[in-house]
Amino acid sequence: MKLNFHYFLPELVLIGTILLMLVADFFAGAKKRGIYPVLAFLGMAGMMAAVTFTAHLAPATFFDGMVSADAIGRFFKYIFGISGIMGVVLSLRSPEVEKADQASYYTLLTALVLGMMLLGSANHLLMLYLALEMVSVLSYILTGSLRGVRRSSEAALKYVIYGGVASGIMAYGLSLLYGMTGTMAFPEIAAFLKANAVSRPALFTAILLIMGGIGFKIASFPFHMWCPDVYEGAPTPFTAFLSVGPKAAGFAALIRFFVVGLSQAGESGFLPVKPIGIVELLTVLSIATMTIGNLAALWQNNMKRLLAYSSIAHAGYLLMGFAALNTQALNSILFYLVVYLIMNIGAFLVVLMIANQLGVEDIGGYKGLGRRGGKGTFLALVMTVFMFSLTGIPPMAGFIGKFYLFGAVLKAGLYGLAIAGVLNSVVSLYYYVRVVKVMFFDDPDDARAVALPVASQTWLVGGLAALTLYLGLFWNGLATITVKSTGLHTAAYVPPPVSAPATPAQAAPTTSIP
Repeated sequence: MKLNFHYFLPELVLIGTILLMLVADFFAGAKKRGIYPVLAFLGMAGMMAAVTFTAHLAPATFFDGMVSADAIGRFFKYIFGISGIMGVVLSLRSPEVEKADQASYYTLLTALVLGMMLLGSANHLLMLYLALEMVSVLSYILTGSLRGVRRSSEAALKYVIYGGVASGIMAYGLSLLYGMTGTMAFPEIAAFLKANAVSRPALFTAILLIMGGIGFKIASFPFHMWCPDVYEGAPTPFTAFLSVGPKAAGFAALIRFFVVGLSQAGESGFLPVKPIGIVELLTVLSIATMTIGNLAALWQNNMKRLLAYSSIAHAGYLLMGFAALNTQALNSILFYLVVYLIMNIGAFLVVLMIANQLGVEDIGGYKGLGRRGGKGTFLALVMTVFMFSLTGIPPMAGFIGKFYLFGAVLKAGLYGLAIAGVLNSVVSLYYYVRVVKVMFFDDPDDARAVALPVASQTWLVGGLAALTLYLGLFWNGLATITVKSTGLHTAAYVPPPVSAPATPAQAAPTTSIP
């Protein structure tokens, strides 16, 4: 039978880009350092163009059902491509990245985006594990890419240790789930669990262990401890990318695993195929994650560590949507991920620009930034927009994202979880506003001027701030896109009955490509 590679075209574009960069490194070496970010940028832009080109194709699975191609997968590929492009732009003329080998850095960054795409499209336990490992290993290498910098090496070592433990725990959970169901494909797992009796304690244990691996990638409790050290030690441009790209990939994998592998369609959204306490588990993880992240952020003086704990807290907010597990919650998760990408990349970009100009990462170095005039005031203003949006203050996009999330949680009747989310948002107000207070109300320690030497970064940070404000006022367009993405996804994965082979009239509306 003829192989159809149309569905895999975006991934093939990135694979071709990686091979081209390796060839360029062989012939050009370090002589033409500027060619590698250009190739990475063009490769990721070409990938997103390929995603658009294949948008007309019907939802399908290929590689023997290991990988899916559908609307929600395309949605996440756009997120991965945008986060990758932003990672490239942030790396331009960065003193930290300049110290690294340019060919290796940008090739590995492109390969990391490829791994995220595979993770977000994984429809099979084996592909889930392999893609997660690909993303993790490449992240370890890029975290320690600052040669001769002790904090970078320490961060990479801690990342590897935590990642190895989480990977082993997840592998054991996957083996348990496979042993109970006899299959690795997500739709077949759901069909088996629906039709057959299994040990509920064993199933709950398997899911809990699998959550260890995915929870490590999204930095949720109790696998969050690597996050602040890695964020502080890694190159700041890569830290910004790490805070949004791999995290989004982890949530994409979580959506497929829970919605496709452990749920069935119901009148109000998705219902677990077995009443084993999934909602209760996710509720506890969500509250613990957001609470620990916010409380730990209160005591941080380093901006990268503060944003790291903020990232943990936002993972807890997103987990609220999984606890609700209805269609509105799925829409709100996608909406919030886009908003989080915009405001978090923007905040890290300001941290990067201040570090490059003033050589500081501590909050004390931001004293009087808004009173320095000119470009210092500009950075203080855009940072204020990002801080208020991360808090969830109107009219910022973060407020709309939290409004959708809390609405989905209330619709599911999880009032305690919604109250916990609101209280945590109030707690977060302290450390976000603290940054604003330091920038505008404290006296600067010196009179150094702030310049904006990289035009691309200046335009990017201004555009991200404007987009944060725009989506806080006119969010309907993005909300419509997320609704269309999740709607196509839920229609594409209705598994056929497992008691008898599906006839042509009963066949599910997906296709399988060998």
